[in-house]
Amino acid sequence: MISRLLPLLAVVVLIIALVVFSGGQRETAAVTTAPGPPHDPGYSARDARLVQTGADGAPMYTLDAVQIQQQPNRGIIDMQQVQLGFRDTSGNQWTANARHGELGQETGVVRLDGDVRVSGIVPGTQDAIEILSERLEFDTNAQIASTQDPVTILMSGRKLDATGMIASLKDRRVQLESTVHGTFLP
Repeated sequence: MISRLLPLLAVVVLIIALVVFSGGQRETAAVTTAPGPPHDPGYSARDARLVQTGADGAPMYTLDAVQIQQQPNRGIIDMQQVQLGFRDTSGNQWTANARHGELGQETGVVRLDGDVRVSGIVPGTQDAIEILSERLEFDTNAQIASTQDPVTILMSGRKLDATGMIASLKDRRVQLESTVHGTFLP
């Protein structure tokens, strides 16, 4: 009878040994998270030129900068020492310079700040004009330049100061918002 219980006893001892030895070696399940998309650092360049072309393939505007850096998380391109070149509806070339600029990647809006200077020829005349401000926003699609800051307009030796301006190059119209000082007689 002992010979019949011996194999059964051996199986029970084996099961107990497995439970005891495997219980001490339990590992906690590691929590793993699926990796997200890799961080996109964007691009950067020195002495760069960005050219936006229209449906006809002709340049709508150019942006030259000493340094540019794409900020993909913010949806902008950051620029240092910027020059914006564009043509009005009459074909006159305009240039805007500033210490700093931002281009909205999907908006076509260029924000300039730091000693902004815009120069060009007034459509329908041969008169050069210069617009000075600390900040200026230019919508390249609508061809509207605007600022809420103080602005100075210099044309034909005359000076006009105001706070806030909206200039539509398509409509050939400038609207000064407030505190206008100066005289512009023909």
